[in-house]
Amino acid sequence: MLLVLLSVLCSVTVSVLIKLARRYSVNILQMIAWNYPVAVLLSYHYLEPDLNHFSFAEAPLATYLILGLLLPSLFVIIAGSIRYSGIVRTEVAQRLSLFIPLLAAFFIFNEHPSVTKLVGVAVGLVAIACSIKWQKRTEHTLGSKNAWRYPLMVFFGMGIIDILFKHIAQYQAVSYKTSIFLVFVLCVLVSFLYIGFLAISKREKFSLSGTLWGLALGLFNFGNILFYMKAHQALPNNPSIVFSGMNIGVIVVGAIVGLFLFKEKLSTLNKVGLLLAVISVVIIGTL
Repeated sequence: MLLVLLSVLCSVTVSVLIKLARRYSVNILQMIAWNYPVAVLLSYHYLEPDLNHFSFAEAPLATYLILGLLLPSLFVIIAGSIRYSGIVRTEVAQRLSLFIPLLAAFFIFNEHPSVTKLVGVAVGLVAIACSIKWQKRTEHTLGSKNAWRYPLMVFFGMGIIDILFKHIAQYQAVSYKTSIFLVFVLCVLVSFLYIGFLAISKREKFSLSGTLWGLALGLFNFGNILFYMKAHQALPNNPSIVFSGMNIGVIVVGAIVGLFLFKEKLSTLNKVGLLLAVISVVIIGTL
């Protein structure tokens, strides 16, 4: 369970870094962009992708490209969600996004759902509705008035990405580790092309702080992935323990950090949503 705990801590630390970056006026876009070269280097070292036997003709290139575009884009949305909705709501939205691939399995891939799984999905959807801050705020910017949109975009975006990663995991012609590495390479290209476009069109300057914070972000972002994969390898016969421990851990630790470190405020309805989120993960992961 130590590996699960390390994965949880890395995941929450990513959110904390994004939250603090706003406070210290770090360039978020450059921070996100520099996170991906770190992911490429670490995935090459630790995942050891089999590039010698890689064939473009056999690879799901369209899925790679979509992920290469979606991952950096969703990171920007997550940053907006953390800024306007807080760490607690954003973490709940990320964790409960697992319902999107579950629903896809039921209704698109014709898998037969159990009653308990459907109950878990239903509880989770209620949890999402309760966790979001629906009321509009009258101060600050338009983004803060529509803060409820960010967790919803995180929820659906993470769910779609999860489906795409499951697709490449089931693809036999290319190993999953090789696919992850190649997706990160595409993320680097997409991110820096956009940064370059901003530098030319809007004369946005290079940010040293954005680079340094991005390197730290990449370290913890990849740590989350690595420890989660190693936890599954360490407990191959108990995937539900890893699944439940990871998702519940992130929700609980994220709530503690958000409430006590950043003084985020939750309504009674939000707290009910937080509890329902944990219950939902328990139902889906262990029953």
